Amino acid sequence: METFDFSDPFQMFTIPVGEWASEATKWIVTNFRYVFQNIKLPIDFILSGIEAGLRGCPPLVFIGCAFLLAWQVAGMRTAVFVAAALFAIGSIGAWPEAMTTLAIVLTAVFFCCVTGIPLGILAAQNDLFEKVLRPALDFLQTIPSFVYLVPIVMLFGIGNVSGVIVTIIYALAPVVRLTNLGIRQVREDLVEASTAFGASRLQTLLNVQLPLARPAIMTGVNQTIMLSLSMSVIASMISVTGLGQMVLRGIGRLDIALATTGGLGIVLTAMVIDRISQGLGRSARDRAHKGWKETGPVGAVRRLMALIPASRTVPARLPQQEE
Repeated sequence: METFDFSDPFQMFTIPVGEWASEATKWIVTNFRYVFQNIKLPIDFILSGIEAGLRGCPPLVFIGCAFLLAWQVAGMRTAVFVAAALFAIGSIGAWPEAMTTLAIVLTAVFFCCVTGIPLGILAAQNDLFEKVLRPALDFLQTIPSFVYLVPIVMLFGIGNVSGVIVTIIYALAPVVRLTNLGIRQVREDLVEASTAFGASRLQTLLNVQLPLARPAIMTGVNQTIMLSLSMSVIASMISVTGLGQMVLRGIGRLDIALATTGGLGIVLTAMVIDRISQGLGRSARDRAHKGWKETGPVGAVRRLMALIPASRTVPARLPQQEE
């Protein structure tokens, strides 16, 4: 009979958490694998559409559209930087992989926003739900990213869709937290004034709280985008294509050229998305109290149209009937 050793008490008292997790995962895979396979369908549909559109678009057309978008939301200086960064991605030979990575990131960010922003709103409106949600968010943010890969592969398999799913799980927390924080930081007197004027809770949320919390929400979206890009290299271990796979192949082959190309492509892609997403979060004060129609290419077209004198239309004279 073993005696209790106070110097090492864990020889007799151990909690088999790993075995429980393994058995639970096996049970879920055996009984509910078809459910998880069906979850992949909408993600696969959106990812395939975005990837086909990005990879099918001519590079110069895409650079031009990105330039106009960056000019509209962030200004001319940012637009020039975005165009130069995208041109550099194509110049180093990483354009197709960058478009694949961008499609994966955009798909993951879309589902993170669709899921995370409502969760953040609900947490801001309900203190009990916020207390329940906080430990789950802490768990998602502190668990090592590599740990996500094993259950994801067992439940969803490998490939780009599985990479999107693991990216959603990894990058969801910031947008939930900052949406909650942004709404809670809205001044209470503004909410009370909205209620005093007869606005419902939904009208107050849509017309007062969300507009004032937009900078915080966009900061959360920006952090989600950065986490999604950082996950692209780790997700390449489960056969996710794109720039991350270039880095992984470069590491495996000790090919410094391939790894540098993929790493530089990820950095430039991150900078492009970061500049544009930060521009989307700009308030009217940052734009010198100008509406979005008064700035960027839209504002330039409107000013150009205002310089063109309106043509005077002379009504056509009807032919006189002969008496």
